[in-house]
Amino acid sequence: MPTAIADTTTVRLKSVLDILAESVLSGETLGAGAVLAQATVRVPLNEKESELLSGGIPRGHKALTTATSKLVKAGWLVKGRSGWTITEDGLRATVAFPDADSFATALAEGTPVPADIPVPTSLPAKAAAPKAAPKKKAPSKAAKVVEKAAELIEDAVAPVAKAVRTRKAAAKPAKASEDTPAEAPSVESIDQPEAVAIAGDFNVLLGAPANWAPQYDEAQMKLDAVDQLWKLTTDLPAGHYSFKIALNRSWDENYGAFGAFDGANHELHHPGGRITFNYDHRTRDITLV
Repeated sequence: MPTAIADTTTVRLKSVLDILAESVLSGETLGAGAVLAQATVRVPLNEKESELLSGGIPRGHKALTTATSKLVKAGWLVKGRSGWTITEDGLRATVAFPDADSFATALAEGTPVPADIPVPTSLPAKAAAPKAAPKKKAPSKAAKVVEKAAELIEDAVAPVAKAVRTRKAAAKPAKASEDTPAEAPSVESIDQPEAVAIAGDFNVLLGAPANWAPQYDEAQMKLDAVDQLWKLTTDLPAGHYSFKIALNRSWDENYGAFGAFDGANHELHHPGGRITFNYDHRTRDITLV
C-alpha cells in the first residue's frame, strides 16, 4: 500500500508541474491550493489516500504537499508568500520528461534538464482541451472532504464539551458552601504566545485592511482558557482559501500545513457558511469545525 501511494503521489506531482506550466502559457493565474486541487482531480485520491489525518487533511493531500519540496529542490518550482511559480527549468522539464516514469527518474536521480530543450511557448494539444470538466468536479470532492472532516472533529469535541459542562455543574454546590473552598478547575499550563493571527487571503473578509497581514486586530484569534485552543469563528463564502498561523502580530514565527515552521500554506476548500478555526500551540497545527 505505501508503494501505491508513492506512485500516485509522483504522478500527481507531475500534474502539479504540468498545471503550473499550463497556467503560465495560458496567462491564467492559479494559487497553490488551486493547483493542488486540480492535481487531485487529474489523479484522484484512492480510498487509503482519502483518509483524514488529525488536521482534517486527506492523507494523499499531505503526501502531495510534502512531495512538492522535491520540485523546489530540483529548481523547477519557487514557493513564495504570494504563491507558487514555475521556473524556466520547470517549464523545460515538462517537455524533457513528458511521462510519469521519466519524470520520477529525473527527480530521484537529480537529472538536469538537457541544455538543448527549449522553453515551451504554447500549450501541448492534449493539455488545452480538458479544462472545464475537471474543474467542476473539484469543488464537490473538496467540499465532501471538508464536510467529513468537520463531522469527525465535531464528534471528537462533543464528549469533551460534555465533560466540561458536567465538571462545571458539579463545581457549583462546592462554591456555594462558605466552609469549603472552591476547587480550581484543572487546566493544563501551556506557555502561550502573546497573540495568534490567521493571516491569509481572506483577511479582508474579516474586516482587515489587507490580506496576509497578521498585525491587524481583525485577524487575531482568542484563547479559550478551558481547552487552551486559540479560536476564530466567522462566516466565509464558498471558495478556496489559503492561510498561515502567525504569532505575535508578525511573520517572525509562523506555522503552515501540518504545523511546520514557515511551512506551506494551509489550504481550505470551504462549501460556504460558518466555520471555526482552532489553533493548538502544543502541536502548532489547526483543526476546523
